[in-house]
Amino acid sequence: MSSSDQASFDIENPYAPLVNSLKEELKSLSQLSSGCSIYKVPEALRDVNAKAYTPRVVSIGPLHYGNERLKAMEEHKKRYLQNFMERTEGTLESYVKAVKEKEAELRGCYAETIQFSSDKFAEIILIDAAFVIELLLRSWFDELKGESERICVQDVRVDMLCLENQVPFFILEVLFDLSQIDKKPSIIELSYKFFKRIILGRGTEDKLKSTSTPKVKHFVDLVRFLHLPSKEQGKGEVETVKAPTVTELHQAGVKFKAGSSRNLFDIHFNKEEGILEIPKLTVGFATEVQLRNIIAYEQLYREKRYMNDYVVFIDRLVSTPKDVDLLVKYGIVENLRADSNEAATLINNLARGALFKRKDFYFASICDGLNKYYRTSWHRWKANLKQNYFNTPWAIISFIAAVVLLLLTLTQTINSLITISWGKQN
Repeated sequence: MSSSDQASFDIENPYAPLVNSLKEELKSLSQLSSGCSIYKVPEALRDVNAKAYTPRVVSIGPLHYGNERLKAMEEHKKRYLQNFMERTEGTLESYVKAVKEKEAELRGCYAETIQFSSDKFAEIILIDAAFVIELLLRSWFDELKGESERICVQDVRVDMLCLENQVPFFILEVLFDLSQIDKKPSIIELSYKFFKRIILGRGTEDKLKSTSTPKVKHFVDLVRFLHLPSKEQGKGEVETVKAPTVTELHQAGVKFKAGSSRNLFDIHFNKEEGILEIPKLTVGFATEVQLRNIIAYEQLYREKRYMNDYVVFIDRLVSTPKDVDLLVKYGIVENLRADSNEAATLINNLARGALFKRKDFYFASICDGLNKYYRTSWHRWKANLKQNYFNTPWAIISFIAAVVLLLLTLTQTINSLITISWGKQN
């Protein structure tokens, strides 16, 4: 088509400029990789508590690189790279080559388009991955720790559980294999040891022993894997998730027990005995970071939203500080917040933005059992008698004495009536 014909066409079709412009923009869009697993947290979740999604000490990966607040750690990360290389067989060139060869796959792991040049991107990934591996090694081997660690490992540990603050797990495995360190545990074992003290339900090591090496995407995915239910239970459809609060259940006679299992999802309700068994939950800032980032990850990547279901269920049980106090009393909650009010607020806020599927809610059968138990009037009457009238040994003794006195009085009255009746007959 000649330029004059094109001009004529544009005059006849006023939409052509916009159509052509949109075509060019669509062509320039980068393809979303099927391996994409590292995301920016949606604003709807971030608005509840942005601090839980934002690294405070160290940036890992490209999404928070260059943040002024985190620059103090950059020199430490390079020193860790240097220390890592000194104790390994690999050369700097071999590590750079390994990262460069995986660049396309690495970029494809991020939902955001990474604008850094090829060399800069490879530099970020290499330094951060080596820093992470060296950190894991120092956690495993005490002899590798310096006389004075110049970083606060606890803060770094929490930062490494932020969804936006990740490097793909496979690059850690690639570089670790290149290092050829003697007598080394696997990178999965190193990671578990490093995060063990803040992982909710520390008995999850059994999951590693009973499973062939899991294919995880990053640390958030690993921690989620460690939390997964040990077995499926009676999932089902719910119109809406309703359950009595801990206080209401207590008033209905439900007995609470700290679960022997360390898997958060091993919650059981014995309807015959009225016992609700819940594994111990530590409530603190590390808990919030861990749960919030797993919740966000599940919503963006995973089909099964186990952790979303968990926080929704716990939120229904806890409404007031009194509910927290009861859970603390029975050893179910370890409260690291300032008081019960803060703990209740944290639990309730966790559920804000959480999503669950009504046809596939993990705790549907437990909610159903608790609701039926609570609605049974006899349970509430019995609990009321026990809690308000038989709550001390003296109250029980007084009750027995009153019953005995009543029986004696009744017996005396009956005897008197019999005597009177007998006298009249005679």
